[in-house]
Amino acid sequence: MKLNFGFGEEWKELKKFENLTDKERSIVFYAENEASMNHFRLLISELTEEKNLQICYVTSVKNDPIFSSKNKNIIAFYIGDRTARTKFFLTLKAKILIMDMPDLQTFHIKRSKVYPVHYVYIFHSMFSTHSYLRKGALDNYDTIFCVGKHHEKEIRATEERFGLKEKNLIKYGFGRLDTLLQEKQKFQNTHTEDKNLILITPTYGEKNLLQICGNELIEILLKADFTVMLRPHYRIFKDSKKLINSIIENFGNNPNFILEKGIIPSDKFHNSKCMISDWSGVAIEYAFALEKPVLYVDTPQKMVNPDANNIEIVPLEKRIRAEIGYIISLSELSKIPSKIENLWLNSPQIKKQIQKNREETVFNIGNSGKVGSKYLVQLLKKNTKF
Repeated sequence: MKLNFGFGEEWKELKKFENLTDKERSIVFYAENEASMNHFRLLISELTEEKNLQICYVTSVKNDPIFSSKNKNIIAFYIGDRTARTKFFLTLKAKILIMDMPDLQTFHIKRSKVYPVHYVYIFHSMFSTHSYLRKGALDNYDTIFCVGKHHEKEIRATEERFGLKEKNLIKYGFGRLDTLLQEKQKFQNTHTEDKNLILITPTYGEKNLLQICGNELIEILLKADFTVMLRPHYRIFKDSKKLINSIIENFGNNPNFILEKGIIPSDKFHNSKCMISDWSGVAIEYAFALEKPVLYVDTPQKMVNPDANNIEIVPLEKRIRAEIGYIISLSELSKIPSKIENLWLNSPQIKKQIQKNREETVFNIGNSGKVGSKYLVQLLKKNTKF
């Protein structure tokens, strides 16, 4: 069952965590938000169910679904996102901490001051490290679970460029993709009424798809008799409330329009006809998992790191777009319905291109959890004094 934590419960939960034995705190996962589990799920399954190891799952999500888990090898704690969390990190005593939150040691989230914890980073996107993360975002991790060879090249190039200590780079893969591939057989073709469903998935930040042409794009698709599901990045709901309200006002009463505020339901994701995006990481997940093309609206590229050009490697998300879908200019929005149909007609050829890119981009497809758990077990054995 889900627990409803009251005021001050974060500190009580932190105390419970700190009262565990050293062995019980050997492997710790930290979840910044609900989406973290998408990237942890298969790895945790391998550790707790296949290898029968106990883990701690520390979350900043008050109603995290982890509290409904019946897995006896998972001990879950809620620490919020304020001072209790800050203390959790500063005083952490564990062998290994795994998380998908970058910028360790850069802001208020620090490495432990009391124990030499081994920090493992798992990517929450297949995007390139030097473009979608801040400068220095990975510098204070010990081990990086790389999605593919592009991450290895980028991280090594960054280390050389700035004289950084080499990190342990593991040929891991992408757990979220593996989960989607597992779901594919279960969900695909189960909801034929979704055959005309178009997913719109804008990223956050300035000049994203929704800000530039959101209302216009939705209107074009609805007039062409498509069903439209809009799933903005969660930060858009915080940063662009007026824009969201205008979209609700314009289309909220249309039965063929859906505003999704959480994760896209699996049946909708797998049975949709096409995804329209800009620079959102979910677009590559969609193409690689479903082998369906993505329609990219050509908005300005989002560059979180203004110094990205210091690393002379073209970011994956820029290089791969034309190979897994079609890029359409802002002046051609009215042509989007016909472009969708053309992509569908040419889907066998595009499918082969997507498969080729997937194989060349992602390590250990279908096996990331096994690879990661094997490495973590070896890491545990290296440090027996705890």
